Amino acid sequence: MPAELASFVGRRSEIAVITRLLDLSRLVTLTGVGGIGKSRLALAVAETVRASFPDGVTLVDLAKVRDPDLLSHTVAGALADQTTRLQEESLAAYLADRRQLLIFDGADSLVDGCAQLAETLLKAAPDLRIMVTSRQALDVAGEHLFVVGPMAKLEAIALLNERAQRSLVEDGGLCERLDGIPLAIELAAVRLADQSVAEIIRGLDDRFHLLDGLRAVIGWSHELCSPGERLLWARLAVFAGRFDLSAAEEVCADRVIPSHEVLDLISGLVERSILVREEGSRYRMLATVREYGEEWLHRLGEEETFRLRRRHKNYYLRLARQGETEWFGPGQEEVFARTRAEHGNLRSALEFCLSVPGEVRDGLDLAASLWFFWVGCGYLGEGRHWLEQGLALDSAPTPERAKALWAGGYVALLLGDIDHAVALLEECREGGDNRADNRTRARAVHRLGCAALFADDHAAAVPLLEDALDQYAWLGIVDSQVLLGKVELAMSLAFAGRFDDSAKLCQEVTAECEAHGESWVLSYAHYVQAYAHWANGELAAADRLARESLRLSRAFNDPVGTVLDVQLLALVLGDAEEHERAALLRGAAARLWRSVGPPLFGSRHFHASHAAGETRARSALGDAGYEAALARGRQAGLDYALEISSQGVVFSTGVVHYRP
Repeated sequence: MPAELASFVGRRSEIAVITRLLDLSRLVTLTGVGGIGKSRLALAVAETVRASFPDGVTLVDLAKVRDPDLLSHTVAGALADQTTRLQEESLAAYLADRRQLLIFDGADSLVDGCAQLAETLLKAAPDLRIMVTSRQALDVAGEHLFVVGPMAKLEAIALLNERAQRSLVEDGGLCERLDGIPLAIELAAVRLADQSVAEIIRGLDDRFHLLDGLRAVIGWSHELCSPGERLLWARLAVFAGRFDLSAAEEVCADRVIPSHEVLDLISGLVERSILVREEGSRYRMLATVREYGEEWLHRLGEEETFRLRRRHKNYYLRLARQGETEWFGPGQEEVFARTRAEHGNLRSALEFCLSVPGEVRDGLDLAASLWFFWVGCGYLGEGRHWLEQGLALDSAPTPERAKALWAGGYVALLLGDIDHAVALLEECREGGDNRADNRTRARAVHRLGCAALFADDHAAAVPLLEDALDQYAWLGIVDSQVLLGKVELAMSLAFAGRFDDSAKLCQEVTAECEAHGESWVLSYAHYVQAYAHWANGELAAADRLARESLRLSRAFNDPVGTVLDVQLLALVLGDAEEHERAALLRGAAARLWRSVGPPLFGSRHFHASHAAGETRARSALGDAGYEAALARGRQAGLDYALEISSQGVVFSTGVVHYRP
């Protein structure tokens, strides 16, 4: 849930009614005209009912989503709990046993998709509630509508006084002229610093007497802007969601609006409440204000609109390439935060590329350059969506396609679709006319080695990974993928019982990670080291390293690393005779796997050790006791299972354990 930057005024009776509706209905839709305050009201209701939803209240911002295929990904991203797969069914499985409230905010342009998704989720999750804000109903069975109307007279006056930051002698005339619409009142309040209530009413009636209150006050605000501010308002409408000053300067500045004037123009738009300044020197437009800007942008002509959208795409393509480069280094967490903050704009740039002739190759480059975001930050399903779409649109042998083949194979592999992953990677490696550079071919060989690893073909995995590492060394490349290749080779060696060779590689990777400030790969190096310690019966060391690996994986929202660490901790606790705690972790992991991909990638080697641990736990706890602990971990989730699993565990020597 976002922090509110301004106080909420009035609407107490509406909050009470909607709260009761949520008790009666599992789907409540707040409808009403733009600017009426649906979103703010939904947030106020959510705050009121928060205690009734132990699994959380989650806002899903749909205002910046245009593609209905991205709905499930957007919901998963808002949940921020490693739900990465493409299918709605995976999201439904994740929510199945949760008592949670989802808020679909701004569903106006995605009504049909939201209706379908809401039906799927509500059918699968009996304790789920969904609240929607939209200008029209979803028209779903069981939906309860609440029409958000104008503010009551006294509440509207109170809002005007609050936003004007002074007490006014107001008989309600201005608020009535503005139809009691909160956004219109807030925009008008800005003008009270230098105009009287009577002057504002007279100005609106003189120029906008035929328009409703909101259109009148937005049009009047537009008229009061300078020519430069009006033009920048239109141009800024190209951004999806939030943006910062550097983006505005890069995308919107030209000879008409020089870059050195952009900050002053933005400051003027903030003063008029056209823009909202947020923490971190970022800005956003409210949806209705942005729509007005889009209208003016279209009036400037198709050529100008295309020019702005292309400049927007170019800026975010450069940002993605920069993120790919900086992902290897001490700024890794900053890259993660920056990329996630720009997610809406990156989506908008991808939509532009994949819908405009001549731009698809940039779309392939953009989607492939974001591999670190799709893979390392919990967006595998969305990454697959963009990569597959781009590859289907442009089959010409180009460097961009080759890179997208590698990235697409990588993503498909982690989602458990090994056959498809191998097909993409083989095309990248073997296609003599695909113009793949040597780096991309080495990447393809590397991921083919991982595919063999997941398929338990260690005889093939080791030489493929060694070949890829030799190619990286010949090319003089040192980056996250190179170090990850060493970790994956170390994992394959550990699975083959070559623990000394595995440990040597992991120590080498750890030293390189620390030297370069690389944290993401370090988490996997810790995982392999923890696995080797567990296999050697060194449970305390295994527990320590697995928990450190988990801390790093969760910092990046990396679903694959997280679930592997949890599974390994369950093995460690099982060997320490902490069978109930191990079962709790297995239950939590089961919930994660069903949203990530096939449990343990379908690997027989992975499964063997966990099956042995489960057999011992059932023997110790009994079938009923084991199933109860498993269900409790599945129900309570990861945080609870980790908290219980770390309380007072003492590791001793001489423990019987599984040896691969």
